[in-house]
Amino acid sequence: MSSPNTKTPPTAYAGPYQFYGRIPLRQAIPLGLQHVLAMFVGNLTPLMIICGICGISSDSPELYVTLLQNAMLVAGIVTLIQLWSIGPIGGQVPIIMGTSSGFLGVMKGVAASVGGGGIAAYSAILGAGMIGGLCEAVLGFFIKPLRKYFPPVVTGTVVLSIGLSLISVGVNSFAGGSGAEDFGALPNLLLGLLVLIVIVALKHFTTGITSTSSILFGIIVGYIVATIMGFVMPHTLGSGANAAWYVNWAKVGQAEWFSVPRFMPIKPTFDLHAILSIIIMFLVTAVETIGDISGCIEGGMGREATAKELSGGVICDGCGSFISSLFSCLPTTSFSQNVGLVTMTKVVNRMALTCGAVFLILAGLSPKLAAVISIMPQSVLGGAAVMMFSSIAVSGIKLLTKFGVTNRVVTIVSIAMGLGYGLGATGGALAGLPQGVQLIFGGSGIVPAAILAIVLNIVIPKEQEDYDSEAAAHRREEE
Repeated sequence: MSSPNTKTPPTAYAGPYQFYGRIPLRQAIPLGLQHVLAMFVGNLTPLMIICGICGISSDSPELYVTLLQNAMLVAGIVTLIQLWSIGPIGGQVPIIMGTSSGFLGVMKGVAASVGGGGIAAYSAILGAGMIGGLCEAVLGFFIKPLRKYFPPVVTGTVVLSIGLSLISVGVNSFAGGSGAEDFGALPNLLLGLLVLIVIVALKHFTTGITSTSSILFGIIVGYIVATIMGFVMPHTLGSGANAAWYVNWAKVGQAEWFSVPRFMPIKPTFDLHAILSIIIMFLVTAVETIGDISGCIEGGMGREATAKELSGGVICDGCGSFISSLFSCLPTTSFSQNVGLVTMTKVVNRMALTCGAVFLILAGLSPKLAAVISIMPQSVLGGAAVMMFSSIAVSGIKLLTKFGVTNRVVTIVSIAMGLGYGLGATGGALAGLPQGVQLIFGGSGIVPAAILAIVLNIVIPKEQEDYDSEAAAHRREEE
């Protein structure tokens, strides 16, 4: 008997739980919009950080706005390529693409050491992004012969690491956002809790559009409640700053309705130090993308990703980063936040995600539309994120247990997660190693966990119980 999540031909009719399913726009638009809401702030944050380090946000405010606008436009364009594919570019998988935060550590180092900082350093980052993107795209063509090195025990470890690394991000948003003066304040926590309760109630106690779009409706309720709070509660802190939960609608009124994005507002330069540093991160990103696609397919479709899907997805990652550099934006890659959304809702419909991509493009063309999303309180996003990000970890567990938890699996996962993820995710644990090693392996713990899982999977031989478990799993799938 075939799985209900198996891909259907493009001519067939199916609902939102099928990739090729046809659904009406009244259903596709809200399903796509909730994807945009889940990634909008995260898509702009890396660019905002690097622009701040390079002095662009303070010295060139008009250029800064242009870069933010381009980042939304590029995310939408590259997402369309990933969903529909152009030849080998794009895996036709339910993945939303956006500006990657994984490069932040390396880019901070480049900004501090190349070209004296400022726009010169940013130009070097763009040039390195172009070269690195092309290298990742080439790597994508060799995924098929490398596929044997990424069985469920490896991809499951990577997906589990991605989920665990994002949980703290979700909790920080839930409490008001890192750096907020009222971080952890009761209004932030209650607002995040309200959004979470609304999402769970709609998802499990209703049917139809309110269930499938529970994330969107939860965020809308959060917007409304936060706006009411702004009228009835003092929202200005002692320093004069607004509380993290405050919805500043004045920013929407000040934004323009339409603005044409600029092509290559900053010209790239090619610095060898920047290129070598960032190319290594592109190789790391390819491993994370494989994990994202594997988690998305397993969590949303109930099967393993094919070599073609992985190859096309990685090629799109690289080409998307090249395109992003042409618009003077940072590398674009698969967004783990949205993998969690797919895993939680099981909505993998291409038309729904296409609506989300189109909305991103419109936001890139209309600053006012973008402003509506940008004023979302972090605790509202956090109310949805804590559940979405945790569901990524659950998808990793499902992959790990796909062929049974044998002694070999326990050993590989224990070392990869305990030593690899533990060392990488614990701040300062690698402080005695060279800075280049710290930039690559420190921070999230995803990379060392992935490398250890790959090496251990090659080194540790399979035993009879492993072959028996795999055979039993295949028989269950056939039934």
